[in-house]
Amino acid sequence: MTSNPARLFLGSCFPSRFTNVSNEGAEADFYYPLSDCDFRRMATWKYLVYENKLTYRPLPKPYPPSFSYPVRCVYDRPKGWTPAFQSLSAGVIQGHGELAFHMAILNYDFSGPAESNVFPLGSFVPIWAGVNQQAHQPLILLLEECVASTTLEMYPDTLTYPLITNKGCLVDSKNSFSRFLPRYHSSSILLHLQAFRFAVGQEVYIHCKLIAWDPNNLNEAKKACNYNKTTGEWELLDDPFQSSLCQCCASTCQGRGKRDTDSAPQGLVLKSVLGPLMITEDSP
Repeated sequence: MTSNPARLFLGSCFPSRFTNVSNEGAEADFYYPLSDCDFRRMATWKYLVYENKLTYRPLPKPYPPSFSYPVRCVYDRPKGWTPAFQSLSAGVIQGHGELAFHMAILNYDFSGPAESNVFPLGSFVPIWAGVNQQAHQPLILLLEECVASTTLEMYPDTLTYPLITNKGCLVDSKNSFSRFLPRYHSSSILLHLQAFRFAVGQEVYIHCKLIAWDPNNLNEAKKACNYNKTTGEWELLDDPFQSSLCQCCASTCQGRGKRDTDSAPQGLVLKSVLGPLMITEDSP
């Protein structure tokens, strides 16, 4: 097959076994679960698709492979199967009463977990976040910041696409139909995120900062704001009559300084990650 089958790779995996088939070469076999070797999984409505690359590298990295061949495994999707999205948002915070944060990607009508991690460009990704207040005083859940990236971990040089910035401003709503939807309870928030062109065809992760806050103390640093394309103005999700709190979305939103920080209960902030998602040019 090659002059040195030991330099053959399936994703990040070495061959499991070699078999000599002639004096001119050998056969390499790979025996690994699909959860190994950096297989990329996509879940469509009908199929589970696993993709990888078979490469031959006569020289070690950073030298490029001499050839690369795509590997694609397609299976019928089991009945009732739903994707297990990576979510680092599920967590419990001790302090002023116990708080349990959750975040999930839901199906199109928000009635349950998403049944696919593939979203055609321009379609909507329904995102839900909530906090279980238990014995805590009533709180409102806010998304202070969300960015998309192609990596599970964030590094200084990680390429990102901003979604929510400036302490609760849904900046993606200026250039798309993304919106915070009306709340059914203050302890949860619904985001209708329109699938974007950033990293089309690659795995995408959504990194967010969740904050549980006093619902009677919304301010420029603690808010949820949509952009209204019709009026050209920013609007406060929870009380349009207080939309002046969102005016800073056009510049820089500042907190109220040390007093604002000191008056807040400690431990009400959680960073979360959702994904991977796959945004495609085609219909699923």
